[in-house]
Amino acid sequence: MTAYHTPDALLRHAPSKIARNLVYLRHFGALNRHEAARLVGDTCLNSTIAVLAINYGLTIQRTPEKVPNRWGEPTDCMRYRLPASEHERADKVLAHMFERSGRTVA
Repeated sequence: MTAYHTPDALLRHAPSKIARNLVYLRHFGALNRHEAARLVGDTCLNSTIAVLAINYGLTIQRTPEKVPNRWGEPTDCMRYRLPASEHERADKVLAHMFERSGRTVA
Protein backbone atom coordinates (compact mmCIF):
# COMPACT_ATOMS: atom_id res chain seq x y z
CA MET A 1 0.00 0.00 0.00
CA THR A 2 1.19 3.50 -0.82
CA ALA A 3 0.69 6.49 1.47
CA TYR A 4 -0.03 9.93 0.04
CA HIS A 5 1.23 12.73 2.25
CA THR A 6 0.46 15.89 0.30
CA PRO A 7 -2.80 17.34 -1.03
CA ASP A 8 -1.35 17.24 -4.57
CA ALA A 9 -0.58 13.52 -4.23
CA LEU A 10 -4.02 12.85 -2.78
CA LEU A 11 -5.64 14.62 -5.71
CA ARG A 12 -3.47 12.86 -8.28
CA HIS A 13 -4.06 9.39 -6.84
CA ALA A 14 -7.65 9.67 -5.63
CA PRO A 15 -9.43 6.37 -6.27
CA SER A 16 -12.59 7.91 -7.75
CA LYS A 17 -14.19 11.06 -9.10
CA ILE A 18 -16.02 11.51 -5.80
CA ALA A 19 -12.76 11.22 -3.86
CA ARG A 20 -11.05 13.72 -6.21
CA ASN A 21 -13.80 16.24 -5.59
CA LEU A 22 -13.61 15.76 -1.85
CA VAL A 23 -9.82 16.14 -1.85
CA TYR A 24 -10.18 19.35 -3.84
CA LEU A 25 -12.90 20.78 -1.58
CA ARG A 26 -10.97 19.79 1.55
CA HIS A 27 -7.51 20.99 0.54
CA PHE A 28 -7.76 23.45 -2.34
CA GLY A 29 -11.03 25.37 -1.95
CA ALA A 30 -14.46 25.85 -3.45
CA LEU A 31 -15.65 24.66 -6.86
CA ASN A 32 -18.38 25.47 -9.33
CA ARG A 33 -19.37 23.11 -12.16
CA HIS A 34 -17.14 24.83 -14.72
CA GLU A 35 -14.07 24.63 -12.50
CA ALA A 36 -14.84 21.02 -11.55
CA ALA A 37 -14.81 19.94 -15.19
CA ARG A 38 -11.42 21.56 -15.71
CA LEU A 39 -9.73 20.87 -12.35
CA VAL A 40 -11.00 17.45 -11.28
CA GLY A 41 -12.63 16.04 -14.40
CA ASP A 42 -16.19 16.10 -13.08
CA THR A 43 -18.86 17.17 -15.56
CA CYS A 44 -21.79 16.61 -13.18
CA LEU A 45 -20.64 18.23 -9.95
CA ASN A 46 -24.15 18.68 -8.58
CA SER A 47 -24.64 14.89 -8.56
CA THR A 48 -21.27 14.34 -6.90
CA ILE A 49 -22.12 16.87 -4.20
CA ALA A 50 -25.40 15.05 -3.58
CA VAL A 51 -23.50 11.76 -3.11
CA LEU A 52 -21.10 13.39 -0.64
CA ALA A 53 -24.01 14.83 1.32
CA ILE A 54 -26.41 11.86 1.22
CA ASN A 55 -24.08 8.86 1.24
CA TYR A 56 -21.29 10.27 3.43
CA GLY A 57 -23.19 12.75 5.61
CA LEU A 58 -21.03 15.73 4.70
CA THR A 59 -22.44 19.24 4.90
CA ILE A 60 -21.50 21.20 1.79
CA GLN A 61 -22.16 24.94 1.62
CA ARG A 62 -23.87 26.15 -1.53
CA THR A 63 -23.62 29.73 -2.76
CA PRO A 64 -25.30 30.88 -5.97
CA GLU A 65 -23.08 32.87 -8.30
CA LYS A 66 -22.92 34.17 -11.83
CA VAL A 67 -20.01 33.21 -14.06
CA PRO A 68 -19.32 34.04 -17.69
CA ASN A 69 -20.37 31.43 -20.24
CA ARG A 70 -18.36 30.74 -23.40
CA TRP A 71 -19.76 33.93 -24.99
CA GLY A 72 -18.91 36.05 -21.96
CA GLU A 73 -22.52 36.39 -20.82
CA PRO A 74 -23.35 35.75 -17.16
CA THR A 75 -24.87 32.39 -16.31
CA ASP A 76 -26.14 31.10 -12.98
CA CYS A 77 -24.34 28.32 -11.20
CA MET A 78 -23.61 27.10 -7.69
CA ARG A 79 -20.32 27.34 -5.80
CA TYR A 80 -19.73 24.44 -3.41
CA ARG A 81 -17.51 24.76 -0.35
CA LEU A 82 -16.60 22.39 2.46
CA PRO A 83 -16.76 24.32 5.74
CA ALA A 84 -13.87 23.94 8.19
CA SER A 85 -16.25 22.24 10.62
CA GLU A 86 -16.47 19.33 8.13
CA HIS A 87 -12.72 18.87 7.58
CA GLU A 88 -12.28 16.16 10.20
CA ARG A 89 -15.25 14.19 8.84
CA ALA A 90 -13.97 14.65 5.27
CA ASP A 91 -10.56 13.29 6.30
CA LYS A 92 -12.25 10.16 7.69
CA VAL A 93 -14.33 9.72 4.54
CA LEU A 94 -11.22 10.11 2.37
CA ALA A 95 -9.29 7.60 4.47
CA HIS A 96 -12.17 5.15 4.02
CA MET A 97 -12.29 5.73 0.24
CA PHE A 98 -8.53 5.23 -0.12
CA GLU A 99 -8.49 2.13 2.12
CA ARG A 100 -11.34 0.52 0.17
CA SER A 101 -9.25 0.95 -2.97
CA GLY A 102 -6.17 -0.63 -1.33
CA ARG A 103 -4.39 2.69 -0.85
CA THR A 104 -3.50 4.53 2.35
CA VAL A 105 -3.93 8.26 2.91
CA ALA A 106 -1.12 8.70 5.45
